[in-house]
Amino acid sequence: MSKAQVLIVDDEWNMRNLLRIYLLQEGFAIKEASTGREALSMIEKHNFDLILLDVMMPDMDGWQVCQAVRESSQTPILMLTARSETKDKVHGLGIGADDYLTKPFEPEELLARIHSLLRRSNMFRVSASQEQVLEHPELRIYPQAREVQVQGERILFTQKEFDLLHLLARSGQRVFTREELVEQLWGNDYGGETRVIDTHVKNIREKLLKAGLSYVPVQTVWGLGYKFQIPGNVQ
Repeated sequence: MSKAQVLIVDDEWNMRNLLRIYLLQEGFAIKEASTGREALSMIEKHNFDLILLDVMMPDMDGWQVCQAVRESSQTPILMLTARSETKDKVHGLGIGADDYLTKPFEPEELLARIHSLLRRSNMFRVSASQEQVLEHPELRIYPQAREVQVQGERILFTQKEFDLLHLLARSGQRVFTREELVEQLWGNDYGGETRVIDTHVKNIREKLLKAGLSYVPVQTVWGLGYKFQIPGNVQ
């Protein structure tokens, strides 16, 4: 079995060296970038299984890099930062990061987060490859290609936005609480804010409406959470 390819992006040599030691001991293949622009150049040339991305960097911060990556790639991103404010975590997850780890951290927690992201990424790929295209008025969801089309035009979603929309769309009109959605998308070991679900739902709605969809398929169920519903399709 080939080694998982991990890109470490951090402007501090000491942190890159520490991460390199942890990951090499765990059997990962490693590449490093010391700036955001260097990272984006490497991502264009290599297929990585996961990106460890520092937030505070001098040329481009990690949020800018994350947004740029999400324009063309669904590679899992674990953001690393000394900033522990909830609003920063929600912002990072909302723009496409898959998880968020605050410095300083224990190597066991870092490796657990990495393995969880890789495991869930593989699970979603396998599950999607076995599912049929979901067709609704003006809207098609292609699980295997991880693609959403509105009136035949492809709409770009982040990995978690796609996973959330797909989960709701294939679950009929089942209502999911925010906690249930967090567990489905991030797993039981995720300790983050459930408010990130609201951010993803807002992004999904805005992108679908901007693309010309004439209705909002992700419905809020007040006091509970969210469900998928097509106009006129009421149980």
